[in-house]
Amino acid sequence: MVSVNDQVINQNAVDIVDETDLVVVRQVLRAHARAAGLSLVEETKFITAGSELARNIVVHATAGRGELRIEHLDSKGRRGVKATFIDDGPGIDDVDTALTDGFSSVGSMGLGLPGARRLVDEMTIASSAVSGTVVEISKWHR
Repeated sequence: MVSVNDQVINQNAVDIVDETDLVVVRQVLRAHARAAGLSLVEETKFITAGSELARNIVVHATAGRGELRIEHLDSKGRRGVKATFIDDGPGIDDVDTALTDGFSSVGSMGLGLPGARRLVDEMTIASSAVSGTVVEISKWHR
């Protein structure tokens, strides 16, 4: 018999279509963070950052469609987890500006992307109007 936790940990991709998918995103992020040995604080930071990025897909992507891909990291004896959020939306015009506290293209508080960046160990953003946006975040076990 396969438990719910086993099903979630074996899930390496999640389609993000609407807000109901955010629950699944958080479950998958949590399962993979625990499997990577992250502490509760590290896990919580990773889930919070990932949840914000998934919500951005729902709000900003074309038809609110995107995907989460997740993988485990192992480098020089260190373990971690990486989440990649992909959408085919209109892209981010100015990534540096979007990472500034208080900047918002939709009238929000403008803390999402800069807050997510502060919660993880590594974050990269590639974005264009033609190909959408790819955001990768990584958290390492300390």
